[in-house]
Amino acid sequence: MDRYARQILLPQIGEAGQARIRQATVLLIGVGALGCTIADQLTRAGVGKLVLVDRDIVEKTNLQRQCLFDEVDAAQSRPKAYAAAMRLAAINRRVNLIHSISDVTPDNIRDLLYVHTPTVIVDGTDNVETRYLINDASIQANIPWIYGAATGVEGRVMPIIPGRTPCLRCVFPAPPGPGELPTCDTAGVLNSASATVASLQAAEVIRLIVEGPANIAAEMITIDLWNRRFRTIDFSDGRRPECVACVKHQFHYLNSTASLTATLCGRNTVQVRLTNLAAERGDELLEQLESRLSAALVPVNRTPYLIRARLDDKLELSVFADGRVLVHGTNDPSKARSVVARYLG
Repeated sequence: MDRYARQILLPQIGEAGQARIRQATVLLIGVGALGCTIADQLTRAGVGKLVLVDRDIVEKTNLQRQCLFDEVDAAQSRPKAYAAAMRLAAINRRVNLIHSISDVTPDNIRDLLYVHTPTVIVDGTDNVETRYLINDASIQANIPWIYGAATGVEGRVMPIIPGRTPCLRCVFPAPPGPGELPTCDTAGVLNSASATVASLQAAEVIRLIVEGPANIAAEMITIDLWNRRFRTIDFSDGRRPECVACVKHQFHYLNSTASLTATLCGRNTVQVRLTNLAAERGDELLEQLESRLSAALVPVNRTPYLIRARLDDKLELSVFADGRVLVHGTNDPSKARSVVARYLG
């Protein structure tokens, strides 16, 4: 317990609180700018089990704000979940670290909750669709989650306790349309802004574990870091009686068919999902696709987790064993699907 002595000294935590932290399981979905800081702080705090789920690989543009990665991770195109788990294991070997190199979809989110039975889910994602999916799954499973978002110099954080606080769809009944909100691509992001949002999320996680969900206030914290403005919005009366998710239990995102493509925030990259049959073949799929690309005289680099193929000066493919393909060098879903069809069938 000497390791956590400064944390145990806090009257809000103490030895009993530290014991609860040690017994807790946290499911972190997304290990990017938010997820790296969240994972780092929870690992150092001594959380018992930390499950890291991310679909992406480390690239050079990530290093400006994603604190668990380095230039070697980017040069070797390591999956973020794997690279983060290796770094965190060197920080605190007592934490049970589990990583999953996968996209969170309606097909697998229930399994993640069933297998790991998390105390709390934390949002480290970079897209609206996954957040609404987390919201549905959280309500159905009655597991609290911590929402967070950061773009430009601004951000916001909100704990969501099913049955007690407003859910995401109470506050934002419908997701924004394409182009309605700024993204990392259009507005950039200040690393201090994402780190501040992530620290607020980590603090909410620790407080929820120590004090229990009943003591978490229904509030949203918004920040404008450049102008040093913090605001707390009271949502104690924010539950909407007509909310389709937390009142009517109509889980549109949880019950939807997963989309075949997704544009990754700030990446000039589109993810294309192959068929479920392809995903079930795993390593066999990678071997077949490696052979096909090599036969087409496409330079291929194979790692234990994926294959990388350089198509030309602009386009590159990353193919994962779960049937996902990242098409680097375009934000156009139609073009990405066309490239995948041409080279992978």
